[in-house]
Amino acid sequence: MRVSRRGQVDPFIVMDVMEQARKAESDGRSIIHMEVGQPSTAAPKMAREALSAAMENDALGYTVALGIPELRQRIASLYKNWYNVDLNPDRVVVTPGSSGAFILAFSALFDAGDKVGVGEPGYPSYRQILRAMSLDPIGIQTQAENRFQPVVDELKALDLAGLMVASPANPSGTMLSKPELASLMKHCAEQDIAFISDEIYHGIEYDKKAVTALEISDECYVINSFSKYFSMTGWRVGWMIVPEDHIRHVERIAQNMFICAPHAAQIAALAAMDAHEELQSNLSVYSENRDMMIAGLHEAGFTKSAPPDGAFYVYTDVSDFTSDSVAFAADILEHAGVAVTPGLDFDPIRGHQTVRFSYARSTQDIAEGLRRLKSFMQARGHVL
Repeated sequence: MRVSRRGQVDPFIVMDVMEQARKAESDGRSIIHMEVGQPSTAAPKMAREALSAAMENDALGYTVALGIPELRQRIASLYKNWYNVDLNPDRVVVTPGSSGAFILAFSALFDAGDKVGVGEPGYPSYRQILRAMSLDPIGIQTQAENRFQPVVDELKALDLAGLMVASPANPSGTMLSKPELASLMKHCAEQDIAFISDEIYHGIEYDKKAVTALEISDECYVINSFSKYFSMTGWRVGWMIVPEDHIRHVERIAQNMFICAPHAAQIAALAAMDAHEELQSNLSVYSENRDMMIAGLHEAGFTKSAPPDGAFYVYTDVSDFTSDSVAFAADILEHAGVAVTPGLDFDPIRGHQTVRFSYARSTQDIAEGLRRLKSFMQARGHVL
């Protein structure tokens, strides 16, 4: 049977690594997971209890397309609490994860063939979703001296319909300052380039608070999710903030594409937003893991890394050891029992010389993984 050209997208390499790690575990091996970008913690207790109660009293059928009104109101209040931004809850669109938000945003903003800039290294599904929607992702080769974030000079020669940025970023964990973000948004506004801000890692910051694009302008799309800070990856519920004159435009697309985000997940998400103590406890673990990871990787010989301002990743240059990050990651999995993600997922041009390490697991797991990595590197003469 025929297949579309739109479906000919690259594999998501981290998912392949996860499967290889699963097979190793099924064979009885102990694997430390530093490949996957998801918390090891469950959804907050308050979220699970709220859903349990709702299941006794509610059929949990369809919600309205834009989401449960109480959840949209609560998300709007988060912007006041976190950023001192007054937000009309009508602008909040509850989505089936951030992935659903990307699909809605790209559908609402772009036509087939439009060019959308994405920073590299960057989240690989940006490129693949754009391609699957007959859009043209334009990779922007960001530089280490700019902490792998795009700058205006890199955009000037590009004929873009849109720009996608992420802060904190995946895989680097680096953040844009308010002036840096404002500079990008100003350029996009002047050139009629739609601006999309992926803020899925907001809440997971260490030395300073991340800046939302809404602090600068309402003329943007902001995407977030309950997956990371709220520890609800598999629940598939996220949100998007759109300009007021885009609400009905997005709503019509959402009605037809998704009907609604999962009702059960929306109930849990609403309660999760009040689980502050538990969520901050998770953040304390990430903070401890971050410090341990930075020091431990350095001791293991991985000394060329981006400074992780947020999220739970360290993105490392391994060009001193390999020119094939996929083979290098496979070697680490086979001989050290540690799963890591090759950089090719994030940068198809330079990613053969980089690796991403995730520190989202327990502190005990991170300590053991670092011990194994150091032994692996010592055995290969890469570190004394």
